[in-house]
Amino acid sequence: MSGMNMMRVLIADDHDLLRDTLELWFRQEQIEVATARNFDGVLTLVEAEAPFDLVLLDYGMPGMNGLDGVQRALSSCRGARVALMSGIAPRDVAEKALEMGAAGFLPKTLPARSLVNAVRFMAMGEQYAPIDFMTAAAEPQAANPLAEKLTPRELDMLKKLCEGKANKEIARELGIQEPTVKLHMKTLYRKINANNRTQAAMIAKEAGLF
Repeated sequence: MSGMNMMRVLIADDHDLLRDTLELWFRQEQIEVATARNFDGVLTLVEAEAPFDLVLLDYGMPGMNGLDGVQRALSSCRGARVALMSGIAPRDVAEKALEMGAAGFLPKTLPARSLVNAVRFMAMGEQYAPIDFMTAAAEPQAANPLAEKLTPRELDMLKKLCEGKANKEIARELGIQEPTVKLHMKTLYRKINANNRTQAAMIAKEAGLF
């Protein structure tokens, strides 16, 4: 590692709230953190900063192009270990990433403590993937229980909310009025038992929706 007790981790994810939450968790664990929103940002930081112990890549972020991003990171990250994160990638993607030499695969539904432990494990040179995820029977996935509670429009709202968009931005992107957004948000909060935007986004993350 780059220091006696301080490891350095680069978190790359295009969801602002998730990225900020991971950064907070890691800093509380005395892990030094840098963040990027896309793959180009990863390459820029890797070139500009001291070497990282671990680079966490979101499978679906801009510039990744799926597993191609894993391969490019493995050859470009100056010796840093590279791990893949995803809330949607199936087991075969995780298996291929590990075969390519990735340090691990982290489902975004992992509890915070498990995720921090996995990061430490990978930074020490081990390979990590949750046993229950990797050994689950290959069967059609059931509909997400949280998604089943919501209308397509409410799901749109929740996705935009998870991206850190303000009501005005959501209204513009969905082509509706801001008061309509507020009305949908109120219904959305009630259905998923959330008190505010941050809590709603965290509930969506824990459910593996986005």
